Amino acid sequence: MPGDGIGKTVLDETIRVLNKAGFNATYVEGDIGWEFWRKEGNPLPDRTIKLLKEHKVGLFGAITSKPKDEAMEELDPSLRDKNFVYSSPIVGLRQHFNLDICIRPCKTYKGNPLNFIRRGKDGAIEEPLVDVVIFRQNTEGLYGGVEWSNPPDMVYQALMSHPKFIQNFSMVPKEEISVSTRIFTKKATERILRAAFNHAQKYGYGSVTVCEKPNVIRETSGMMYKMAREMQNNDFRDIELWNTNIDAQMMWLTKNPENYGVIVAGNMFGDIVSDGFAGLIGGLGFACSANIGEEVAVFEPTHGSAPKYAGYRTSIVNPIAMMESACLMLDHLGEVEISGNIRNAIARVIEEGKVMTYDMMKMPGKPGVIELGAASTRQMADAVIAAL
Repeated sequence: MPGDGIGKTVLDETIRVLNKAGFNATYVEGDIGWEFWRKEGNPLPDRTIKLLKEHKVGLFGAITSKPKDEAMEELDPSLRDKNFVYSSPIVGLRQHFNLDICIRPCKTYKGNPLNFIRRGKDGAIEEPLVDVVIFRQNTEGLYGGVEWSNPPDMVYQALMSHPKFIQNFSMVPKEEISVSTRIFTKKATERILRAAFNHAQKYGYGSVTVCEKPNVIRETSGMMYKMAREMQNNDFRDIELWNTNIDAQMMWLTKNPENYGVIVAGNMFGDIVSDGFAGLIGGLGFACSANIGEEVAVFEPTHGSAPKYAGYRTSIVNPIAMMESACLMLDHLGEVEISGNIRNAIARVIEEGKVMTYDMMKMPGKPGVIELGAASTRQMADAVIAAL
């Protein structure tokens, strides 16, 4: 599913790498993204849902999302009076197939000029090894989509049953209120916590950190931490359980990132902390993710569609995040030897430092960077293929 903007570019180059690495697959293309919203009023057509239902595994490039009013302006005029409402297709995929477990590894590549460094004792420069895997609950929380502006009377009356709402909002006119819910269920929370502990146990991480805000968001964050304590005590006593508040975690991010192993969080906080750790290993050009349900799994880089870059004559974007996402797919399929070979090839290219995309060279993302020595998207893929 190439999606929008640079999605097709990075996905095409990644398939070249997969072919070279010996992954023998037939690829079926699925329609998804802004083009299909504009033409059909649906960025996630039913035909793509059917494809995923049949094949179970998807590689996804990138998506363009715009605010409600802008989305409506770009919809085909013949569709504007038919009550179509834009919603993110990747969120739609997660919810339709209950892709509730999101895995986002953030690991330092030796020699990456974008790696986080800090000043140590006596002014020494330190480059800590970051090796963190974030487990993000993918279908609930603030991204669940249960929200209203000018809430209907039934919802408003329910809100008025809570003393805090009466105290703080009862004097606000209903039409001036917007409400977004944060819903956690025990079943989904148990699944993401167990996935995090199992990963820590399987790959030798010494700790699992619940990164939430239970001191303020007592019901939802509090439930997750309470369940984590019970699970750790019953089933994973050999793994330490840590508890951090999301705001403090972001402060500690650059103080001692090497101390953390597996981190687990709800949807919003998992999104935040995963982007934070991605910044320590080079940014979104290195950030990959897996969305895994009981039957279907979709793998994607966490960067967007970057439409500005999609229009360049020669693509300059870094394809490594897409390649790493494909490695997560290979792991999921049990093709761990092939995924290991690809990761080793990427590591070799980065450590040699002869081929670097514009972000790795700390250049602005402009077309002229190729002439200044930055590698194109294809040249980076060529280098990985040569290393393979």
